Amino acid sequence: MDIVYLHGFNSGPQSLKAEETRHFLQQHAPQVQLHCPRLSSHPAQAIAEAEELLLSLPANTALIGSSLGGFYATVLAEKHSRKAALINPAITPHLDLQRYLGVQTNPYTGEQYVLDAADMHALRDMRPQGIAKGRYWLWLGSADAVLPWQQASRCYSGQRQTVFNGDDHRLARWPECLPATLAWMQQAD
Repeated sequence: MDIVYLHGFNSGPQSLKAEETRHFLQQHAPQVQLHCPRLSSHPAQAIAEAEELLLSLPANTALIGSSLGGFYATVLAEKHSRKAALINPAITPHLDLQRYLGVQTNPYTGEQYVLDAADMHALRDMRPQGIAKGRYWLWLGSADAVLPWQQASRCYSGQRQTVFNGDDHRLARWPECLPATLAWMQQAD
């Protein structure tokens, strides 16, 4: 089995959750291949890169997405009928990221870039029209100060959801979610 991990805004493949996922799979499921691409800072390019990778992998490849990566994972899961585990996913990134318009520096890569209105339009335009039943498992922190967990919970109503009381956007309890997440991804639909 293959899993594609999609990182969030101003993050990268070296993020702590990506590293925790990598370590867990190496220790407990070495047969599972993890792909954690460095996504472009520009949404249109990021989704194209992630889709190209996903389409190069077997049809049972699942997705994990964190924050903005959760939004991207949803876009791809809907378009290509894949399972996706979402960690505090962004629901309206075209609105949430407005406050970051302008020059940005990615702390993981050092890349400087300009986030602009075209990026917000790209995010708005790629929003999926609907959410397929049974395709997602949301992992949410009730103390997320970046994205309100209730918004994600409502958007993915009817999907499997786990809310950790007091956990934040980082979701420090992610490592303990990995065994159940992997077992769920490996179940036949």
